[in-house]
Amino acid sequence: MLGMEATRVAGDEAVVRRGFWSKARRVLGRAPFLDSALAAYFCATDPQTPPHVKAVVMGAVAYFVVPTDMIPDFIAGLGFIDDGAVLSVAVASVRQHITPAHHERARESHEALRNQPDSNNSDA
Repeated sequence: MLGMEATRVAGDEAVVRRGFWSKARRVLGRAPFLDSALAAYFCATDPQTPPHVKAVVMGAVAYFVVPTDMIPDFIAGLGFIDDGAVLSVAVASVRQHITPAHHERARESHEALRNQPDSNNSDA
């Protein structure tokens, strides 16, 4: 069972590392939970984060990144409800592991994304 869990976490991590930043740029200004997603990302990629916490957060962030989920993101007004709900539950369950440093990096990254030229138009 542990081997299967490690495989799933590794798969989620690959999805996140491959697509997180392009997704964050695409949803900038449209996903009200982007700061939470950013803080969760920094928690999940922090080497100090315990493995069981990383598994929870990485799974939720991977759900945010994957374009095919319960409610497709392109549906105006509804597309991010499921992503926000999954992230909210994951963040609430591991809140004590998302540190002030993760939140600070999230704020800095959000600001940097806002200041990038073409940040709302980039698919890269």
